[in-house]
Amino acid sequence: MQPVTIQTEGMIHIFNGFHNPNGGSEREALSLYELLRGKSDVQLWSTSSRTSEELAAAYPIRRVAPFKASVPRGGTYVFVGAHWRNRLWPYFVGRPQRLVYVFNTFHPKLLELTSTPPPLLRWPATEFVLISSFQAQLLGVKGEIQPSPIDIGRFAPRAREAHAQPVIGRLSRDTADKHHPDDIAVYKALAARGCKLLLQGATTLAGALPKDDAIRLLPEGAMAAPDFLHELDIFYYRTGEHVETFGRVVLEAMACGLPVVCHRHGGYADVVRHGENGYLFDTSEEALAILDQLIGQPALRAQIGAAARRTVEQLYSREALDARTAFYLRDTPR
Repeated sequence: MQPVTIQTEGMIHIFNGFHNPNGGSEREALSLYELLRGKSDVQLWSTSSRTSEELAAAYPIRRVAPFKASVPRGGTYVFVGAHWRNRLWPYFVGRPQRLVYVFNTFHPKLLELTSTPPPLLRWPATEFVLISSFQAQLLGVKGEIQPSPIDIGRFAPRAREAHAQPVIGRLSRDTADKHHPDDIAVYKALAARGCKLLLQGATTLAGALPKDDAIRLLPEGAMAAPDFLHELDIFYYRTGEHVETFGRVVLEAMACGLPVVCHRHGGYADVVRHGENGYLFDTSEEALAILDQLIGQPALRAQIGAAARRTVEQLYSREALDARTAFYLRDTPR
């Protein structure tokens, strides 16, 4: 990362910690960069000293370093999974014309931190971008609602032979809060029914699940997400303490033409229409009943998966993407 002072007022500056190549906020920041860079000058900024070497090698990420004159000097500042409160460096950068915070989590304390910039900064009021109506209602916040960007060319259906034993799976970060404790019983029941389970980002469950050839646990990032999803027949998803304000991985599975079976409590529920392009459940019993139906009916899996793909294509159509991009290209807030 070479020192640089960028002073273009019309430029869009995207801030993130860029720690984890598989992290949701990192992927969202980079997807936003890809979406905007053909229509505006865009610069990526790392707010952390622990920037991923892999990401730094793949993208033009610069470290915010005011004492090395490596700072932005105005324009539109877009914070994705990073914030400016209780930090020294914002006092050394130029005043932005616009201040945008992509609020992709459910943390009321972060909402409080980012809602009003420190008075001494003289920064403009925060414009929030929320990633689902579910999140907006949960937090009681008004703002621009835009789903997380997804590359539907990369996440797309792939022709392959059907598995003799249906493969049911999910992927996420490999942390306990991403997994619901009741899913242990669900996984055991599915294995007993003769299904295969492929769970990426699930080594944290190793001590709770039996050693069974039908259950395969992979560490986070073991396979590229599209390749992993193409190994599945059904995508299943429920989290524990972590609240999915959007649930990007669910939309990626839908983009790959998979029938999704998901817990109702999540931002993806804004998109999943039960029984039409996917399924929503409240209890483990409901989940297993839905899964049993899909396991026994390959044609139903194909029908629901095709509807899921059409939904995602509409959500990420060129017209829809252009409308979302226009928000960031405004000169001043409305």
